Amino acid sequence: MQGKVIVITGSLGALGQVVAQIAQARGARVAGIDHAPSQVPATADRIEIGGVDLSDEAQAKKAIDAAAKHFGRLDALINIAGGFAFETIGDGDIKTWQRMYALNVLTALNTSRAALSHLAASGSGRIVNVGAMGALQAGSGMGPYAASKAGVHRLTEALANEWKGKVTVNAVLPSIIDTQANRASMPNADFAKWVTPQELAEVILFLASDAASAVTGALIPVSGRV
Repeated sequence: MQGKVIVITGSLGALGQVVAQIAQARGARVAGIDHAPSQVPATADRIEIGGVDLSDEAQAKKAIDAAAKHFGRLDALINIAGGFAFETIGDGDIKTWQRMYALNVLTALNTSRAALSHLAASGSGRIVNVGAMGALQAGSGMGPYAASKAGVHRLTEALANEWKGKVTVNAVLPSIIDTQANRASMPNADFAKWVTPQELAEVILFLASDAASAVTGALIPVSGRV
């Protein structure tokens, strides 16, 4: 990671913060992009661009271009921004499906499209998306979320083929991530079985590294002990 410039979307969330911290500890320079506002001052090694709706193509491009301008280059894009909803199909609302598509698919699509030319110019460009194990076989109530994450999987594969030899594109597929929000929503679960943000971050950063130069189009399960 030494000297790499990495863009992390959803950088103020539980996973995004951990990925950013580990990346910086290994010598990377980080540009965080998040929907939440940020008061973090810009430094030579870190900027936070807050208040961005990445489901809007123009806002996504503006944020990516700002990151590239600040650091002079981009080497990796890590798409963590997204959302979750649990809702059955028969009793649910079509707006939930639209919201999941916007939060999970459009955010990754818009940032990837905006970053591709920058990443190709680096000579070792990487895109890492966050899919979901739950999108491989959707259970009851998982329809909107699983369908959107399946879209992330197909986006990953298509983009990897389109930019083969120029930019690698892969996705991690976590099970349940051990976050405070997930513990609060499932208080009776065995948290020890879940994948930790640190464990997931290690796989993400491997895929963003030079060591993963031969890996593209992969959907890698990171299921912890579930």
